[in-house]
Amino acid sequence: MENEKKEPKKMEFTIIKNNPTDGHKGFGIGSLSLENISPLFIDVLEKTAEVDIGGMHARSAVERGVKFTMNREDSDGEGRKPYWLVWVTIEQTEQGAYYAGVTACEMVVNKAKRRGYKVLADHVNKMDKSMKRKIIIDEMDTPSKIILRDYLIGFNEEMWNLSSDELHEALNIVE
Repeated sequence: MENEKKEPKKMEFTIIKNNPTDGHKGFGIGSLSLENISPLFIDVLEKTAEVDIGGMHARSAVERGVKFTMNREDSDGEGRKPYWLVWVTIEQTEQGAYYAGVTACEMVVNKAKRRGYKVLADHVNKMDKSMKRKIIIDEMDTPSKIILRDYLIGFNEEMWNLSSDELHEALNIVE
């Protein structure tokens, strides 16, 4: 045992709740705060939207019990359901809170086959873009955009009113 080499400890990526640099400039610089971002799942067939915090770690009710691949055909067949995972970031200003970043990622789940389709890199990148206050929802179909818009307005109309013109234009859909 004495001859075994010990691997040096590596600095790992850290996700914490509050501001990691509050009051000091030491350990924690570069850590990521996920306090103001939420995963919103849109069920395209059921026309519903629901926040599931489990989605932060791919443990939402939609994702549980499903093996995901990057092959769409794996989730085809009876029981196939399309979803959108929408990352919603909220920012606080003197006027009040608003929807600052909104990005959408495609996902297909087949609970009967316990298989699903998603591109994990896309999900991570879109979460990052949302946190950077970007609006990226152009890939979404029109009915899903309507569900998203109605959910955001219904959740907090004041936040919707304070949100950017870019978000309003992206979700300005004539029904």
